[in-house]
Amino acid sequence: MLVIEDEEDIRLLVAELLRRAGYEVFEAADGRAGLQILHESVPDLVVLDVRMPGLYGWQTLERIRDLSDVPVIMLTARDGALEKVRGLKAGTDDYVTKPFGRQELLARVEALLRRGADPVVVADYADGVISIDVARRRVLVRGEEVQLTPLEFKLLSALVRNSDQVLDHERLLKQVWGDAHAVSGGQVKLYIGRLRKKLSPHGPQAFPIETVRGFGYRYLKPPGA
Repeated sequence: MLVIEDEEDIRLLVAELLRRAGYEVFEAADGRAGLQILHESVPDLVVLDVRMPGLYGWQTLERIRDLSDVPVIMLTARDGALEKVRGLKAGTDDYVTKPFGRQELLARVEALLRRGADPVVVADYADGVISIDVARRRVLVRGEEVQLTPLEFKLLSALVRNSDQVLDHERLLKQVWGDAHAVSGGQVKLYIGRLRKKLSPHGPQAFPIETVRGFGYRYLKPPGA
């Protein structure tokens, strides 16, 4: 685990909490130090503060995503609703609001680690629009490679694996997040929107992920596929 937090008391608290839970923990007081540790080690998860001097949390997250698809939990202020949305769009996997409960943080860490250890897709997939190479975590849309975060990859995989079926929020949460109460329905909608935009940046609504109002989402397999 890697904890990047400039406030020493919070950093020490999070690190100690994770160590007591049995995890090996690295600590960094700013983004640059955190990225250096990321270069030198392979953490299973990163806890990243948004508001830090020097290299801001968003800049650090962007560079983390250039280097790795490691799960990232961002720490935000109580009034940071916009920060949460921005973090989800930028590629964070989850967030925890300060002040946070210790058990809440541990539960979110464990949920992300379970998610990474339990891939949704067990076979490659291809149709006339999209192809997924599971072993290499590679996604092609109409022949063009698209970079997805681990959570986005799992979400897309769950949809295409159940193509032409409507997946409600509860089923998506269980398959992708590993917990039916992991995030809210509104956040699922946000992730779906982000996925559509990446898969079809010039016309997100044209990508065949259909919203079925009042029920959920489904991937529409191309005719003849």
